[in-house]
Amino acid sequence: MSQISAKDVKNLRDITGVGMMDCKKALEETGGDTQKAIEYLRKKGAALAAKRADREAREGMVFITMTEDHKVGVILELNCETDFVARGEVFTGFTTALGNLALVNRTASPEALLKLTLGEAYGGETVDDAIKTMTGKLGEKINLKRLVLCDAPDGLVEAYTHPGSQLGSIIHVATDKPEVVRELAKDLAMQVAAAAPIVTDRSAVPADYITKESEIYRQQALEQGKKEEFVDKIVLGRLEKYYQEVVLSEQSFIKDNNMKVSEVLNEFRKKHQAKVDVIGFVRYQLGE
Repeated sequence: MSQISAKDVKNLRDITGVGMMDCKKALEETGGDTQKAIEYLRKKGAALAAKRADREAREGMVFITMTEDHKVGVILELNCETDFVARGEVFTGFTTALGNLALVNRTASPEALLKLTLGEAYGGETVDDAIKTMTGKLGEKINLKRLVLCDAPDGLVEAYTHPGSQLGSIIHVATDKPEVVRELAKDLAMQVAAAAPIVTDRSAVPADYITKESEIYRQQALEQGKKEEFVDKIVLGRLEKYYQEVVLSEQSFIKDNNMKVSEVLNEFRKKHQAKVDVIGFVRYQLGE
C-alpha cells in the first residue's frame, strides 16, 4: 500500500473538515485516492447520522434572514446536541447557508428545504445529504426542526434575534408607509420575543384554549370556597388577564408599560397618517 503523506491528510481535512485521524484512515482505506476518500467519509457521515438518529438534539440556533427590501423573510431552527458545537463556526455557517438557500428559493417548509441543493462550499449536495455529512463532520446529530417563510407584499417583515441566537421572532406588518413603520415593526418583533404572545388579537385565541383556561379558573374559584353565583364573574375577570398575557394587541408595550400595544398602534396611525396592521408573527425559542 502506498504511503499516505501528512500533506494528503491535511488536504483531505481542509476539504471535508473531518478530524486528522479519520482523514488518515479514509485515505488508507481508499489507497490514497482523495475523491474516493471523500466518498468514504460521506458514507461514514451518513452511517453516523443513522446511528445518532435517536439521540437528543436540543441545542442549536434560531436563524432569521430577510430580503433587502424587507418583503420576505425566513426563520428556522437547526438543532445539534451540545452548546459547544452550536456556537462553533462550522455549525453557525451551515445554519446561515440553509437560511439563505431557503430565502432565495422562497422555501416554506423544512421538507421542501431538505430537497434543495447547496452550493460548492457544501459539495453540491442536497440539504438532506449535507446534514448527514455535517453529522459525520461534527460527530453530533443535526436536525432541521422547523422553518417558516414570511411574505409581506402588502407591507414589510421585520425581525429580532436575541443575543445567543436561542430566541428569535419575525413579524408581518401591513402598511402603506413601510419606511416610516420600520422602527415600530422592530419594536413589535422585540415585543413578540420578550412577551411571547400567541395571537395578534383576541378573536384569534383558539376556542379550546379559552374552554381549558375557564375550567381551570372555575375549579380554582370553587376550591377557594367562592360562592357559585360569583364564580362566573371571577372566571371572566381571570380570562381578561389571560388575554392581556397572550394577545399581542392587549399586552403592555415593552417600551412603555403604561400603554397597550393597540394604543401604541393607534397613536402611530394618527401621528403618521399611516395604515398599520399586524398580520402575523412567528416566535421560536430553542428546544420548544
